Amino acid sequence: MLSGGTARTYPRRRAFAREAGTARGYSADVTLDEIAIALAAHAPVRAELRGRHGAAVAMVLREASAGPEVLFIERAVHPGDPWSGHMAFPGGRMDPGDPDPRSAAERETLEEVGLDLRGADCLGRLDDMEGHNAAASQLVISGYVYRFAAAPALAPNHEVATAFWFPLAELHEPGRQTVYPLGRSGIRDLPGILVGEPDRHIVWGLTHRFLETFFRIVGRPLPHRYPADLMRQLEDLERLASPAGDRATGR
Repeated sequence: MLSGGTARTYPRRRAFAREAGTARGYSADVTLDEIAIALAAHAPVRAELRGRHGAAVAMVLREASAGPEVLFIERAVHPGDPWSGHMAFPGGRMDPGDPDPRSAAERETLEEVGLDLRGADCLGRLDDMEGHNAAASQLVISGYVYRFAAAPALAPNHEVATAFWFPLAELHEPGRQTVYPLGRSGIRDLPGILVGEPDRHIVWGLTHRFLETFFRIVGRPLPHRYPADLMRQLEDLERLASPAGDRATGR
């Protein structure tokens, strides 16, 4: 495995305050056992490939003293890569040798951050996602949730600029609800969650959509900056504006 990234636990930094729909008294805290029960009861929506490529991501959780944490990666910057620099879950396209999407998620996670998910519990599968724009006719992305009691050290490869664990409950904080300035096709911004440095570590696009699905399944829906009808319009606009590419995990 090539070594080129940085592994660390990112500081708990407050985002610039944004509008958010978190109700007073709402608790986003959820235990790994509660997550396991919710995912075990979930029947994931599966999309047919119909000639498209399959891809998969791993949402990796670990137990920490203050509650569950989730693993994010920041993709390394590569010229010509449309997913360059994006925040994501580990993952990517299925290889010919992968028997199923879950195997692809586990292989990619081992390659990208050095985590062997065979030593973790697979808690369940999220709803499949379809890529946007050019990727919409080419990619179906599956997401799997894993749990480590105590995850080993991360070892990012050359595809990953940095990898870090982030408190799961903090993804609901009103101050972290922000926007991602897309800047293409006249679109100004899209909903996102700040998990590190402003204007750099913003979870948006596909990864944000997987988080929305995950938190809906566990009964802790994410707060939204936008009303539901505008969210649907933004998703349609994002589909039109998204670039083509062969990585599945940035959007």
